[in-house]
Amino acid sequence: MSETMIGVIGGSGIYEIDGLENASWQAVETPWGAPSDSVLTGSLNGVKMAFLPRHGRGHIHSPSSVPYRANIDALKRIGVTDVISVSACGSFREEMAPGDFVVLDQFIDRTFAREKSFFGTGCVAHVSVAHPTCPRLGEACFTAAKDAGITVHNGGTYLAMEGPQFSTLAESKMYRESWGADVIGMTNMPEAKLAREAELCYASVAMITDYDSWHPDHGEVDVTEIIKTLMGNADKARALVSRLPALLGASREACPHGCDRALEYAILTAPEARDPALLARLDAVAGRIL
Repeated sequence: MSETMIGVIGGSGIYEIDGLENASWQAVETPWGAPSDSVLTGSLNGVKMAFLPRHGRGHIHSPSSVPYRANIDALKRIGVTDVISVSACGSFREEMAPGDFVVLDQFIDRTFAREKSFFGTGCVAHVSVAHPTCPRLGEACFTAAKDAGITVHNGGTYLAMEGPQFSTLAESKMYRESWGADVIGMTNMPEAKLAREAELCYASVAMITDYDSWHPDHGEVDVTEIIKTLMGNADKARALVSRLPALLGASREACPHGCDRALEYAILTAPEARDPALLARLDAVAGRIL
C-alpha cells in the first residue's frame, strides 16, 4: 500500500486546479532540463495533488517544444503516482462532437521532432506500450466525467501529429477513413510513452474542440471557434478533476495492470556496461529498478 498523488497535466486553457488546499507553486529541477512550468501542489479532499501546465502559464511552449521528459521526471520526482492528461483535440467522428470528452485508450504516434525515451546508449530499455493507458485510471476519469454531467465517450484512438499546423484535408481523411483514428492532437506523444517508462499510471482525456478538416459541413479548422469551445471545456475539465480524489482515494495498492512495474524486465544493458552518467539522470524515473 502506498500514498496516492494525482498529477494533472493541463492542456490548452487549463492552468490551475480549483479548490486545492495548501496550494503552492514549486520549481522542480530535473536532469532533463526545466519542465514547462513550476508545479502547483496541494491536496484535494485529503488526496495529494500536483498540477503542471503542459504549455506553461501563458502558453509559451509549442507542441514540439514542450519538455516532455522534464515534465514526467518532475512529476515522478515529487511523488506523483497517477498522471491524468487533459488536452484539446479535433474529432474524426460525427458522434464525438465539439464539447464532448473522450477517455482515450490507444495512440498512433506521428510525431518526429521530439525526444521519446529516457533511455538510450549506455542503458537500453524497451517497455511495452501495447496498452498505453491505465484501465483503472481511465475508468476513474470516465466515471468522474459522467458524474460531472459531461458527454463522455469511453475509449478512442488518438492520432498524435507533430504540428503546429493543423491537418491538410487529405491527411484528415486518411487518418479518419484508412487509419481508424477517432481524435487528433499534438501533445499526448511522447508523453504517454515516457509515463510508462517512468512506471506511472497514465490516463488521457481528450477535450474535443472541432471536427478537424474532414467534415463537409464544417470545413477547415476555425481557431476562433476552437478557443470558444476550449474555454467551456476547461470548466468541464476542472469539474472532472475535482471528482478524482474521491474515486481514487488517499492510499493505493499496486497497479493491477502493472503500470508501476513496467521496467521489471525492460532494461537490457548489462549492469557492468551501463553508463554511470545516464544512470544518474535516471534516478527518479527508474530508481526503483536501478
